[in-house]
Amino acid sequence: MSDVVRTDAAPAPVGAYPHARRVGDLLFLSGVGPRQPGTNAIPGNVHAADGTLVAYDIEAQCRQVFANVRAVLEASGARWEDLVDVTVFLTDMARDFAAYNRLYAEYFAGVDACRTTLGISALPTPIAIELKCVAMPGSGNRS
Repeated sequence: MSDVVRTDAAPAPVGAYPHARRVGDLLFLSGVGPRQPGTNAIPGNVHAADGTLVAYDIEAQCRQVFANVRAVLEASGARWEDLVDVTVFLTDMARDFAAYNRLYAEYFAGVDACRTTLGISALPTPIAIELKCVAMPGSGNRS
């Protein structure tokens, strides 16, 4: 199996990097945002006529970013339950943390991954959340 993972099931990376890379027993996912595979549309974004972002829906973006992480994991031969570390970047911690934290608890129920959440000023595209994950395939709960 190649140590580099690329998949059409997740949105294309916005730079020159793979979706994930396996090193030994660990799988490192590149930053994953909420763009939709195939279209690059960002769920919940509302734009003015001039293209300026005027509003976004953090819940829609959370659901999509979790789906994108799952797609990269599956393309890598890993499962959601194999996640061991998750770093989350939010562009508006004060506005979005409560909703994100509630959805995180829903999606990550039974997954004992470590987590760090950081508030940052911007991401490379008009998204409000991005995840950076590490998994250990085969380590998760196999109920």
